[in-house]
Amino acid sequence: MKFVKTIFAVFAFTLLGATLAFGARADTWNKKTVVTFNQPVEIPGRVLPAGTYTFKLLDSPSDRHIVQIFNADGTQIIATILAINDYRLQPTGDTVMKFNERPGDSPEALRAWFYPGDNFGQEFVYPKVRAIQLAQTEKIAVPAVELDTLDDNAIKTAPIVAITPDQKEVEVVTVIQTTPPAAAVETPAPVADATPAPAEAAPATEANELPQTASNMPLIALLGGLSISLALGLKFVLKLAS
Repeated sequence: MKFVKTIFAVFAFTLLGATLAFGARADTWNKKTVVTFNQPVEIPGRVLPAGTYTFKLLDSPSDRHIVQIFNADGTQIIATILAINDYRLQPTGDTVMKFNERPGDSPEALRAWFYPGDNFGQEFVYPKVRAIQLAQTEKIAVPAVELDTLDDNAIKTAPIVAITPDQKEVEVVTVIQTTPPAAAVETPAPVADATPAPAEAAPATEANELPQTASNMPLIALLGGLSISLALGLKFVLKLAS
């Protein structure tokens, strides 16, 4: 009976570990981040009072970056914001919130949000009128949309542009790094003109290892069968012990 309890304890810890790992992957995927602001912060379309908020990426079927902001415990949605990729050279282990400088006593405008360990973040898209003001103040390009407010349909289809400090409207990719930097392409070595002499045939040798071309599916099926057999065995043991 003690052996049976030990087996069940192992199964319980394995199941708990799988559950915790799934939760960690979920947080990594939706970038769930809890942030506390000690002063009001401007986001596209509104100002957030000082307080604690939860940021998440929305699971959207559209090919867009959509950020949702919730209250502290994630039970009430406060804002849904359109964003674009913003790559950085050096990831950090902490959450990073970038702000635009504020003129006078107005709240700082949230510019981008970087999840720990990522080399890319979410740069927020502002309504065009506000984007023009921020671009002139900051002397940087600011992503923008024509509409002041975006409903569920518009946020998936509204064209995104970039506003430059001189108030020009340009394509986002021309002024903001929205894709990973291209890897350096190595120049191939020049091919020699001379025809090489024929090489002597090497003696045949017996291979010590088989090529690793087999699929992992048989192993997965075997493990699945063993798991089922173990479960049935445990059920039988418990029946005998009762």
